[in-house]
Amino acid sequence: MDNVTLQDQNIGRHFPEMARLFIDVMDEGSSEKDLREEYIRDGDIILHLKAAEDPTGRMLGFSWVARSRLSPEKASLYLIVPPAFRRQGFGSLLFTDMEQTVRAAGIHTLEAPVLDDCVEGLAFVRARGFTEKYHQLGMSLDLTNFDKPAYDALIDSLEASGFVFTSMEALGDTEEARRKLYALNDTTSSQTMGASREHSWDSFEDFQNRVCGADWYIPAGQMVVIDSLSGDWAAMSAITRFQGADYAYNLFTGVDERYRGRRLGTAVKVLALRYARDRLDAREARTHHNAGNLPILAIDRVLGYTLGRGKYTMQKILD
Repeated sequence: MDNVTLQDQNIGRHFPEMARLFIDVMDEGSSEKDLREEYIRDGDIILHLKAAEDPTGRMLGFSWVARSRLSPEKASLYLIVPPAFRRQGFGSLLFTDMEQTVRAAGIHTLEAPVLDDCVEGLAFVRARGFTEKYHQLGMSLDLTNFDKPAYDALIDSLEASGFVFTSMEALGDTEEARRKLYALNDTTSSQTMGASREHSWDSFEDFQNRVCGADWYIPAGQMVVIDSLSGDWAAMSAITRFQGADYAYNLFTGVDERYRGRRLGTAVKVLALRYARDRLDAREARTHHNAGNLPILAIDRVLGYTLGRGKYTMQKILD
């Protein structure tokens, strides 16, 4: 420990390794390009960004804290130490340094994601005063064996009743379409059973930068359902394949509460999964759901998903 130093993050030196750790350790897809763009875009709210290094310059772990734009008294924390370097005090060193910074910045609430099968990580944050805020269940699906002819009949019947199944690619991925996608995504995510009713973005411009501008945003994988009678956007399912990942990831599936009970969620998700199988060449799809979101869990069980690695969002109230 005497030879370990904490360094301000260096984009060129640290970000390639950080991107790898987000995939390998946190099961999250963040390419090096995504991290660079996030760093530049969110520089005004990044409170802390440090790497622990040994004398050779090898990164032993890192901490990244960003203030919430929607609730400035809150901040999100990523503290990642590779398994080979755990139980050696590097995480404690990073955490102590980080906590001093966020307290000085006036942060009241700190939230951190921890994989639900990471016993060490959960023990680490609980020992430092974190408690569970909510649990996201991990789900996975074998794409080579999920499809059934009944889904074609379901989609046909919904189209016959006036619903149009399309994608952002087919709609030209225009600003007008993006604004409607933003409104639908923001509305349905806040309506989700078990959700905290918090908004994910503070404006369309924020959505445009963080979603549409990300490496993982694929217009053809952003499936939407439009009610042709009213013109309303009724449902959506977004899927991608993160750079460096060997699976597809279903980012979000949502149905406006006015249109629930018509199996739109199942139908639009089937189209997203078919796209991942046929166009992204993925043999597996993964996703995460809030444990309280019973409707989407029921849909996924019917589709054939099985439980996999999930995540806890852990929260600490700072005195």
